[in-house]
Amino acid sequence: MSTDRHAWIDASAGVAGDMLLGALLDAGADLGVVRRAVELVVPGAVRLDAAPVTRAGLRALHVRVEPLADDVPRRTWADIRGLLAGAGLPDRVRERATAVFARLAGAEASVHGIAVEDVHFHEVGALDSIADVVGVCAALEDLGVGTLSAGEVAVGSGRVRTAHGELPVPVPAVARLAVGWRVRSGGSGELATPTGMAVIRALADPCEELPSLRVEAVGAGAGSRDTPGRANVVRVVLGGATGHGTGEPAVLLEANIDDLDPRLWPGVLAGLLECGAADAWLVPIVMKKGRPAHTLSVLCHPDRAGALRDRIFRDTSTLGVREGVLRKHALPRAFVDVAVAGGTVAVKLGHDRGVITQVMPEFDDVAALAHRLGRAEREVLTAAMAAATAAGLVTGAVLPGDARPA
Repeated sequence: MSTDRHAWIDASAGVAGDMLLGALLDAGADLGVVRRAVELVVPGAVRLDAAPVTRAGLRALHVRVEPLADDVPRRTWADIRGLLAGAGLPDRVRERATAVFARLAGAEASVHGIAVEDVHFHEVGALDSIADVVGVCAALEDLGVGTLSAGEVAVGSGRVRTAHGELPVPVPAVARLAVGWRVRSGGSGELATPTGMAVIRALADPCEELPSLRVEAVGAGAGSRDTPGRANVVRVVLGGATGHGTGEPAVLLEANIDDLDPRLWPGVLAGLLECGAADAWLVPIVMKKGRPAHTLSVLCHPDRAGALRDRIFRDTSTLGVREGVLRKHALPRAFVDVAVAGGTVAVKLGHDRGVITQVMPEFDDVAALAHRLGRAEREVLTAAMAAATAAGLVTGAVLPGDARPA
């Protein structure tokens, strides 16, 4: 299944795992595919059905997960991780489901002040939540969804009774999962569950209004309650990618710095790359009162933003870091090794739908070979480019079958 679709989640009325699953099924996911995925993880444990309902006058699909076992075990994070690892799920389904439960485990551990491995799931570890999470991930795969984003989440207000007693809304796990995301109360009662919030935080990025998409499908998933005047539904909008797609989510961290010893900058940049930055660079600027300075820019995946922000504060003298969410559009890349007198050099190829658009020898390979041979780097670079051309690695050529992914 192609994964060039983007899904946007409208959680303005709240979010729960069963509501998200209902919305994806309503948008066209195959219920049979979802059932088979859940059966692989918890065989013979649940029955999953879906039926159309109305919520405040709007049609939506309501998913019902019926446990078939009377005694549902309390599962640890390690138990659930083991179930997913041994279930024989498609790789992306397993990875996404594991990421969701990892988010839940992290939130629960933080709320209760315990180690992640010591977390015992209660509501979120019940069979219906396992079915919801695995079902959502299987539905995304069936729909060919490669990237997701979501809007502001309504979390509710008031108090709710849980396995831990009466708690304020949003419950502590939801509040912890919401850190870094836009939320509002949106109404009374518990509108966002830990499972629903964890799916958004693990799989969706960025937090944004409906992005520019060529809309292909829309689905609505219903919650259990029918509240007059407020449709208790989650909507999912699916869009086909145009051009090179909707892009990968990325975060740009920046800081203007005028008082760092310039001899430290090479180490700062190297450290940021070692810490997981996709790229890091400096731009000379002039600040107020004519002070010379640099803008430090760091591009990274959203998952690394926190660690890299901490690294910037640790390794530089800045007192603040600004942050922006971007979408990164990158050509697919591959490597092919070419023989150069005395060794080999990997050539990086950018390609578009299998046609080579960019050709460049990897400079680290060039530099290492030049050092080993005692030759100038420019000579080895020229030789590597000539070897690439001789091997047919030129713009407009078809990507060779022996190319390995970058």
